[in-house]
Amino acid sequence: MTAQDPTKPAGDKPSVRMITVPADRAGQRLDNFLLGQLKGAPRSLVYKLVRSGQVRVNGGRAKAERKLEAGDEVRIPPVRLTEEGDKAGPPEAFMRRLEQAIVFEDARLLALNKPTGVASHGGSGISFGAIETLRALRPGQTLELVHRLDRDTSGLLIVAKKRSALSELQALLREDHGAGIRKRYLTLLAGRMPDGVMTVDAPLHVGLRQGGERHVQVNAIGKESISHFRVLERKGGHSYCEVRIETGRTHQIRVHAQHLGHPVAGDDKYGDPAVNKRLREQIGLKRLFLHAASLEFALDDGKSPYVLSAPLADELVEALDRLR
Repeated sequence: MTAQDPTKPAGDKPSVRMITVPADRAGQRLDNFLLGQLKGAPRSLVYKLVRSGQVRVNGGRAKAERKLEAGDEVRIPPVRLTEEGDKAGPPEAFMRRLEQAIVFEDARLLALNKPTGVASHGGSGISFGAIETLRALRPGQTLELVHRLDRDTSGLLIVAKKRSALSELQALLREDHGAGIRKRYLTLLAGRMPDGVMTVDAPLHVGLRQGGERHVQVNAIGKESISHFRVLERKGGHSYCEVRIETGRTHQIRVHAQHLGHPVAGDDKYGDPAVNKRLREQIGLKRLFLHAASLEFALDDGKSPYVLSAPLADELVEALDRLR
């Protein structure tokens, strides 16, 4: 997308735009507001524009995380994406795949059963993720991610279609100890977990390895993180479990499972390489066995309950069936 006036010749340079923040965008972060204005622009470009001071709010520099207010004046600098970038979009087959993965939709929300390997959003070398693809499917609609899932995790990903729904859901996510939104995951853990509920209350710290790869560890300096694991079935010496989380930290379930000594099957980052190899050869498990199965919450101050679910991916069902 460019800031070019469509009535001018194509060769003209785009110009600065001054955008007044409408009332329904009050409370939105600056970076997300810009992504909506510069459709198709990579997130890295948006952050560069903000850091360099080319984006201004009410005449002054601002940080990407700044919450905008109705009536704020946002200066958007001239931006022209490359011709290749203008034309590039999600492949048609991938768009159809995500369209078929929609498991719920109403006037306010859209719920996607995100496949494994699909990022929640583009960036870090990913041209487009789930949200960019949904926007390509629904041009002209306002679609905003409510939360994120790890790229390798499948399952429920919620997208808001209205600003009011986004604000209310994000407020629910901020409530203490998961009181606002109940999250349930399904996973296969290596080894035999004991009966009953095993609660992990261990702070998590996100660090960077050489090359910029994120790596999360249990560390006292980290953020509070609480997960509850319960065995549903034992199969082939391993444990098929449900997990309920009270916090939503990066890689939380995967690191807490590792902390228990029962890492998630198929986890190439935090798992057991020997177990992963054996499961790949025995039952054909070639991915992370972690699935966001259900979300429960209520909008309109508790008056409109939602219970959303996403069926376990076919390849995980088949892997479980082969496990003896």
